[in-house]
Amino acid sequence: MTQAKWRESAVGLVVPVVIVALWQTGAMMGLINPQVLPSPWAVLLKWIEYALPLTAFDPAAGSRLAWMFSGELLIDTMGSMYRVVVGFVIGAGLALPLGLAMGSSRTLYAWLNPLMQVLRPIPPIAYIPLAILWFGLGNAPAVFLIAIGAFFPVLMNTIAGVRQVDSIYIRAARNLGASQSTMFLRVMLPAAVPYILSGVRIGIGTAFIVVIVSEMIAVNNGLGFRILEAREYFWSDKIVAGMISIGLLGLGIDIAMNKLNNHLLRWHRGLEN
Repeated sequence: MTQAKWRESAVGLVVPVVIVALWQTGAMMGLINPQVLPSPWAVLLKWIEYALPLTAFDPAAGSRLAWMFSGELLIDTMGSMYRVVVGFVIGAGLALPLGLAMGSSRTLYAWLNPLMQVLRPIPPIAYIPLAILWFGLGNAPAVFLIAIGAFFPVLMNTIAGVRQVDSIYIRAARNLGASQSTMFLRVMLPAAVPYILSGVRIGIGTAFIVVIVSEMIAVNNGLGFRILEAREYFWSDKIVAGMISIGLLGLGIDIAMNKLNNHLLRWHRGLEN
């Protein structure tokens, strides 16, 4: 990492550090009710307890590696990530080819766009009663809701990317005698990649939001379920610890997606490295 990137990262930490310091100071001075908002130190201790294994290591029960990964936090994180990945793959896997087809075909766009515009504003949360009726409880309704949440961002960005290809590229390809398939694969699709990747990034963010909501209602594990459980017992420190875990996980996913976008779009931005 270059010095400039280190400096940028350090600047980004200033505001969170100041907020945590003020939060801790207010808690120590008794200005904040610990039942309503526990101190950062209490949250950190609960987060560590949440991450550690629930029982002492027993060689007869299994390997040490399995024991190290038996903490509630890791199990809940893996459960949430599994649902996000499966739901996103289904939603984006359906949206990408449909978006490419609608973007490249005026006829198909005219037929399907009104339906998409009616369904798109409906939030995935509104489908929760139907999801439970159709799939019961467990992973299935959660995956269904996540797929809906990921579907429309990818679909709309893909359509926009294909339809907004610069006409100069299309005219140049036609003048060179490119066929329709070559035009689509070598001109329209590469030009739409930035839009598609933006839709993928938004779709993953939406999928992560939806998984937390769905776990609070239809699933008996995961980060969302654990926050709801903590609320039932007034464990405010565990609620905040779970929220911070979600934030850190979302930040990691967004950073990874940003790096992937920068790598795949080097040609688009004229970058050599």
